[in-house]
Amino acid sequence: MRIFIDLGHPAHVHYFRNFIKLMEAKGHVFFISARDKEVSFVLLNKYEIDFYNRGKGAKNIVNKFLYLFKSDYLLYKQAKLFKPDLFMSFASPYAAHVAKILGKPHVAFTDTDNAKLGILSFEPFTKTVLTPISFKKSFGKKHIRFNGFMELCYLYPSYFEPNPSIFSFLKINPGEKFIIFRFVSWDANHDIGQTGLSLEYKNKIVRELSKYAKVFISSEAKLPNDLIPYQINIPAEKIHDAMAYATLFIGEGATMASECAMLGTPAIYVNTLSAGTLEEQEKYGLLFGYRNSEGILEKALELLKTPNLKEEFQARRQKMLADKIDVTAFMVWFVENYPQSVQMMKDNPDYQDNFR
Repeated sequence: MRIFIDLGHPAHVHYFRNFIKLMEAKGHVFFISARDKEVSFVLLNKYEIDFYNRGKGAKNIVNKFLYLFKSDYLLYKQAKLFKPDLFMSFASPYAAHVAKILGKPHVAFTDTDNAKLGILSFEPFTKTVLTPISFKKSFGKKHIRFNGFMELCYLYPSYFEPNPSIFSFLKINPGEKFIIFRFVSWDANHDIGQTGLSLEYKNKIVRELSKYAKVFISSEAKLPNDLIPYQINIPAEKIHDAMAYATLFIGEGATMASECAMLGTPAIYVNTLSAGTLEEQEKYGLLFGYRNSEGILEKALELLKTPNLKEEFQARRQKMLADKIDVTAFMVWFVENYPQSVQMMKDNPDYQDNFR
């Protein structure tokens, strides 16, 4: 099978990288297009995945609209040469549009139920949409729900084991308490009209919590001068090792908050935008969602002072993992058997339990 995948974010590299390698080993052929965003290209090179650069994207609505036409044209030209049997993506409008033009199916994944503009841009042109079971919106007949989280594509125990060498990269002692903060740039489609932490509060909480643990900051946007000393400086592919050993995570980004939940690291998520997946992670007690800064510092201090914090959250993680499937193994089966797999899942949704 010839499969065209479009990647728009570093997280998408992680969603598909194990799937690509497993499928290539079975003889399937891929064409990967990728947006030049943050560390996406660094990760693709690290995992030895060849890719086509479709540019940096745009930050305002008008330029995003123009970039849409440009990317559709670029990917159309590449797809005509590659001749794919199937398109795949995580909510990519570009892959969806080109697939529709060429009369090929587009299989899309998404887990951001409140990304209304993003959904509108790809869903009408998409043959099949796969989401976690906690996704709130329904896509009708084209919708398949799986019992997992996108982050389990790469953080399921079969694919990831944290490396303690991360302490050397962080230049701290093994076992030393540390906190990871994540600040976003607020220029994604689903971030329009949303807010997180004010700059004043970021300074306050970083200053206060640094009294109790080492603080590291990961940020999409440029940090102000007084926060630059806290900026994390490790290879991009090491971030999950850092999250796994972190004492606590506080951030505006849903992806890193979910990743910490998958790893059993307490995650405080601060954003006016929520999602069904995040709410499900809250039910497991792995994530704490806040719409504004009120109560965050108090919750962080409560967690930092909790005896055997990591052990307790690892137990919560194990409970979550026992309920979930190996999403990558499920993806391999679903695509290799597509489109028959769609009907199989509709007739017997419990078939996915074979991938626990």
